[in-house]
Amino acid sequence: MSGRLKGKVIIITGGATGIGWGIAQSCAREGAALALAQRPGDITLAEDKVALLAAAGHRALAVGCDITQREMVKDMIARTAAAFGRLDVMVNNAALTGASADVRPFLQETDAHWRRTIDVNLTGAFICAQEAAFQMIEQGEGGSIISISSVAQYAAQENATPYGAAKAGLDGLCKGAAIELAPHKIRVNLVAPGEIHTESSADFTDTVTETGGSGNFFRHTPLGRPGQVGEIGDVVAFLASDEASFVTGATWRVDGGFLSY
Repeated sequence: MSGRLKGKVIIITGGATGIGWGIAQSCAREGAALALAQRPGDITLAEDKVALLAAAGHRALAVGCDITQREMVKDMIARTAAAFGRLDVMVNNAALTGASADVRPFLQETDAHWRRTIDVNLTGAFICAQEAAFQMIEQGEGGSIISISSVAQYAAQENATPYGAAKAGLDGLCKGAAIELAPHKIRVNLVAPGEIHTESSADFTDTVTETGGSGNFFRHTPLGRPGQVGEIGDVVAFLASDEASFVTGATWRVDGGFLSY
């Protein structure tokens, strides 16, 4: 532990599960105070993880938030600032992924499913990024906004067209926001994980083939294993820190060489 995030306050959406929990642990070890946000119906997940962090001596807060609802996002940020005095980093991690993405062939896609996926995976990140920027600008000391994308922003995945479209959209959101927020000393970056071992992704290959996909798009990972959530967390902790002070508008691929083919 270097303490590189000591004194920083970080919100992590979807911070109690999967990659979000890996990010939370990495950032807590580096000294950050954390707000872990989960959907209101899943708030007990965040409360349980906050209890674990508190027992280890870390400062943490559980917040219920539907990131597609701007007023709830405003409340999440206000509660975080009230608890810790400020907001330095927004990590947009919450997304429909794995089983929750409800994958299906393109020709069976529906307007309702498309809109829901885009709302959560792209529009939710926009709302959180914008509201976080308002808070950071008011504080006047800059900040960092980090969104969790996917290798799907580069490479199509069968039966997951809205998911890939949303992740590709995050690239445009990142670059546009990075340019416009740079005068306010707010950095905006993406992290694009490859195959990462999480509970939600454990049976994704089976899900795709069961819904009619060939599975041909699953590449071999040159490092020979899935990544661990902490390996994403450590990259996020770096991007959140002052050590990444000249990094903005960038996507960091953390894929074990997945896209090198």
